[in-house]
Amino acid sequence: MEDAASRFDRFVEARGGELWAAAWLLTGDPHHAEDLVQSALLKCYPKYPRFDADRAFEAYVRKAIYRTFISWWRKRSWRSEVPGEVRDDGAAHTDAVNLTPELGRALLALPRAQRAVLVLRYFEDRTAVDTARLLGMPDSTVASHTRRGLAALRGVDAVAELRSMP
Repeated sequence: MEDAASRFDRFVEARGGELWAAAWLLTGDPHHAEDLVQSALLKCYPKYPRFDADRAFEAYVRKAIYRTFISWWRKRSWRSEVPGEVRDDGAAHTDAVNLTPELGRALLALPRAQRAVLVLRYFEDRTAVDTARLLGMPDSTVASHTRRGLAALRGVDAVAELRSMP
């Protein structure tokens, strides 16, 4: 029988790229995305043995990613960090995110909660109810953030396909 640490390593290897892509959509920066994923994995690792399936654990990690991202909004210090050595590690992950530079800039201009809601709803194809549960906010707040976020993005040509989605 495989131990929990080996199973966790296999989980990170298999799902790490997609977790990073979601974090990159939120932060717009490969280094901050890596920090966000690492923070969430560090918080979640002790609970890994309690999960029977990696799918359930992934949902738990994603919830930690989104909640950590929202909590970072209150702490501005993480955005002032500058990496000591700039490497192009994350470039391969950006292929997993189909995002035009114009849409990326517009998404980053949104308030954090709106950005998190739109990433969950339209890039991860989650329902409003699932998004509310993941972010720990009422359904009506998710609807409000969706409406306001899409309204702010209406002037961006790359958003035309988002507007056509339910």
